[in-house]
Amino acid sequence: MPGAPGEVSLGGMTTNTELDLARGFLEFTGTNIFLTGKAGTGKTTFLHNLRKDSPKRMIVVAPTGVAAIQAGGVTMHSLFQLPLGPYLPGAKRATEEKNRFANLFSKEKINIIRSIDLLVIDEVSMVRADVLDAVSDVLMRHRNSKKPFGGVQLLMIGDLQQLAPVVKDDEWALLRDHYPSPYFFDSCALRSTPYIPIELRQIFRQNDPVFIELLNRVRDNAVDAPTLATLNRRCIPGFSPSDGDGYIILTTHNNTARSVNDRKLAELDSAQFTYGAMIEGDFPEFSYPTDRVLVLKKGAQVMFLKNDPSPEKRYFNGKIGTVVCLDEKSIEVRPNGGSGPIHVELAEWTNTRYTINKDNNEITEVVDGRFLQYPLKTAWAITIHKSQGLTFERAVIDASASFSHGQVYVALSRCRSLEGMVLSTPLSPTAIINDTLVKRYTGGIEAAQPTESTLSVQRRAYVSDLLAELFDYRPLEIRLGILQRLMVEHLSRLYPALIERWQGFSSVFSREIVSVGETFQNQLRRLVAAAGDPENDPALTDRVTKGVAYFRAKEAKGLIPLLAASNVEIDNKETRRTIAEALDRVRELLAVKEATLLAASNGFTIAAHLKARAKALLEKSPFTTLRGMKKKVSASNDIANPELLEILRIWRKATADEQEVPPYAVLHQKGLIGICDKLPSTKKELLSIDRIGQSFMTKYGAQVLKIVKDYRMGRVDEEE
Repeated sequence: MPGAPGEVSLGGMTTNTELDLARGFLEFTGTNIFLTGKAGTGKTTFLHNLRKDSPKRMIVVAPTGVAAIQAGGVTMHSLFQLPLGPYLPGAKRATEEKNRFANLFSKEKINIIRSIDLLVIDEVSMVRADVLDAVSDVLMRHRNSKKPFGGVQLLMIGDLQQLAPVVKDDEWALLRDHYPSPYFFDSCALRSTPYIPIELRQIFRQNDPVFIELLNRVRDNAVDAPTLATLNRRCIPGFSPSDGDGYIILTTHNNTARSVNDRKLAELDSAQFTYGAMIEGDFPEFSYPTDRVLVLKKGAQVMFLKNDPSPEKRYFNGKIGTVVCLDEKSIEVRPNGGSGPIHVELAEWTNTRYTINKDNNEITEVVDGRFLQYPLKTAWAITIHKSQGLTFERAVIDASASFSHGQVYVALSRCRSLEGMVLSTPLSPTAIINDTLVKRYTGGIEAAQPTESTLSVQRRAYVSDLLAELFDYRPLEIRLGILQRLMVEHLSRLYPALIERWQGFSSVFSREIVSVGETFQNQLRRLVAAAGDPENDPALTDRVTKGVAYFRAKEAKGLIPLLAASNVEIDNKETRRTIAEALDRVRELLAVKEATLLAASNGFTIAAHLKARAKALLEKSPFTTLRGMKKKVSASNDIANPELLEILRIWRKATADEQEVPPYAVLHQKGLIGICDKLPSTKKELLSIDRIGQSFMTKYGAQVLKIVKDYRMGRVDEEE
């Protein structure tokens, strides 16, 4: 097998059909993927490679702290702020809990959720169905999408024949009325969205076909008498390996493993040394990758907990060795099969969180905490659960007390060869626990395996969907309709000319943009279907380029100027907030539309489209916010003297600040506009204006009449 022992070497990845397909679906489609496969087929290595060079904005989550650290991601609960108890689909929560659940998200976290293209869930076999539904609800809420998981592409990685989700009896009592099983594949959200399974078949850990066949039978719950007999030939009751043989005991329970390690360490007649971990920043205890306090002696059997970062690759995660020399500041270990001792350096594990780089708006990982310790653990014994993902040359398996689905398979599949495996007690059929629900589900995976043809079809469909979305103006029309209704309801008397302009625009937008966009989408679907490579087809590129020019011109002529003119002065605080929010949503949609159209101005590519969309969601362009604009524009067609309006607004604001009252308490907006329209020169003329009363005249009449007089004189001087 190529590569260092214990490391899955995928030097031939380009010839691995399943891995190539998985990469193709993730790069060129929006299809959800369940990437599965037997132990040792390279799932973890695939994930690490994907993290390095995926063109999509992605985040990686896992169900436990240790799994998240190993995957280079974060826990699902921390990223999505999930409740610790069961999450019931469709259940009405108490108002306090609902508000707490919604308000835990920072602005930055919401931006990350809104802008990702790909969500990777590692060790998905351990994820409960209700947890997956909770993730979907969070994504739908913060991406303003009704699609399951907010329309984010999913990559779920795991092996259902290995570790199952943990469900307490009281939790299942609540969940069983909502779910057929606790497994992730019975999530309501996942069952309502299409996804395809890709099963990796090439095994890198073992190369003995007889042993591989035995493992497959255990995995598939097909253990017959001959299979059991072959496995049990490796049973050696009372087997006690000599120190230095490098055997590790795999057992089902923590206390058994701890007892073995403590006893073996105590039996060593040598000095004991203690090494405390250095912990910096935030690193939760449940995520500790090894003992916070490491106790070792010369002669102790240890296991390396990380791959050697040096070019020599002298050890790997799971490699067994023996401590040959140590003092307060150094440890030397001779790996089994190694030529000489290794001076072990401190290793670092990081607890990270996702953030957005302010310079380039890319999703980056920020280190919140560090855990520094020697990458070693006493390893005469280890639990089967903690052996997940490890490879051993020699192991003694004590699985007679297995208590959950997949435990025996996990234990057996940690071994590189049948000869290196010893059973402490015979395996009985009752010890090999397999869930019939899992068997039924996995039985359909073979028939659902995709092909190159499937990838080609899905890639065309993805390009077609993205192009349809690009030229679909229905969502923008809906938002514009909401904004228009609000303005008609609240601003008709203040800005009648602006409202008339809106009403005239609506029919033009529907006819020249929405309807044309729908016709154009149909044309593009036909061109995509006929294209050899839809991202490099000359006819499709030409049509998209012309379409972009048409729609951008229409936006620039009508929509964008109208939105700018609609940023008007509004006195009523609630009305101002309501219209500002509606206008913000319109501008946000328009910002995404403009950015993605611009990205396609010379032809369409998936990568450019996704990048432009994410950037527009994060950046505050001139289209995306009202609140950042301190100065409101006036509806000039509704106001005869807009310059006077600005003078009066400044006076009103200064007066209000001096009296510590809101501006409308000094002069109502309708009165403000009436003064600009009528230019009163006497008290009688001023009193005739709507919302101007005797109280106002007494307090401010003389000041306002002087302002108007000065404005009239200034205008006359300009005309002369």
